[in-house]
Amino acid sequence: MDRLDREILGILQQDARISYRDLGVRVGLSANATADRVRRMRRDGVILGFTVVVDPAADTRGGLVVFIDLTLRQDVTNEEFEQRVARLPGITEVVHVTGEYDYLVRARAADATALDTLLRRLKRETGVAQSSTRIALRAANTPAR
Repeated sequence: MDRLDREILGILQQDARISYRDLGVRVGLSANATADRVRRMRRDGVILGFTVVVDPAADTRGGLVVFIDLTLRQDVTNEEFEQRVARLPGITEVVHVTGEYDYLVRARAADATALDTLLRRLKRETGVAQSSTRIALRAANTPAR
């Protein structure tokens, strides 16, 4: 990756819907050269995908969006945990992190009862020793409704 690739990534992180033409203008490349760079970064696994970020308060599916910090039991490997957690319903993102906890998980639960069930399953089925859960109220860049 060079300076242009990093610049393209920065712009795409701000606006993944920008056209190749507009992106190229911003970084000083043709639309075709820009598209080639984006395709290469996708092929090489630098860009894993494109997504939509939705304000939890505006999400029409309802329910809770939660962030769960997890510490694994000592007898569970990261690989085992990652395979097991991928099978649980409601898990939308799993990130291996530094600090006090081993993982940060983003999940969706219909209500407090469903969240309780998810937390119990995490401990029972994936090897979680300890968890700390936070409920999203709204996205910080979204005005209160």
